[in-house]
Amino acid sequence: MKIMIGTKNPAKVAAVKSAFSGYEAEFMTVDVPSGVSEQPFSDEETIKGAVNRAIRALEAGEGDIGIGLEGGVQETSFGLCLCNWGALITPNSLPIIAGGARILLPEEIAERLRSGEELGPVMDTFAQKADVRKSEGAVGIFTNGRIDRASMFSHIMHLLIGQFEYKTK
Repeated sequence: MKIMIGTKNPAKVAAVKSAFSGYEAEFMTVDVPSGVSEQPFSDEETIKGAVNRAIRALEAGEGDIGIGLEGGVQETSFGLCLCNWGALITPNSLPIIAGGARILLPEEIAERLRSGEELGPVMDTFAQKADVRKSEGAVGIFTNGRIDRASMFSHIMHLLIGQFEYKTK
């Protein structure tokens, strides 16, 4: 089975590979555009980004499965929440979609995002680290390391693979 991953982000790639352990699989990573804003600002936009990445990844490498993972934010009455979505697609199917954990972002981060900044660079400045999005992510910073970005996306991958297995049994 050839699995096309629509990103080269190490945290997302690790999540995909971990979730497919036990499968005989070849993994290929490709940088594909999400087709949405650099900072998706709703569940709908974040889902669309994940689906677009899955479709474009599958098309880029003629694989058996395309995977797209996308992080974004969602405004709520309590404040701005981190959101994450994933999509799995095969050549002859509609996308399978799953969402992950949510946490409320601190207001000082939310204000910067609402003013047009992107979460990745904001977190680099806030945490005084480089490439937070490629390691622990905002979720890792704000959960004191209990959940990192790869773990969060791994949960989404298990939801996707479980649905895929159910539909193909």
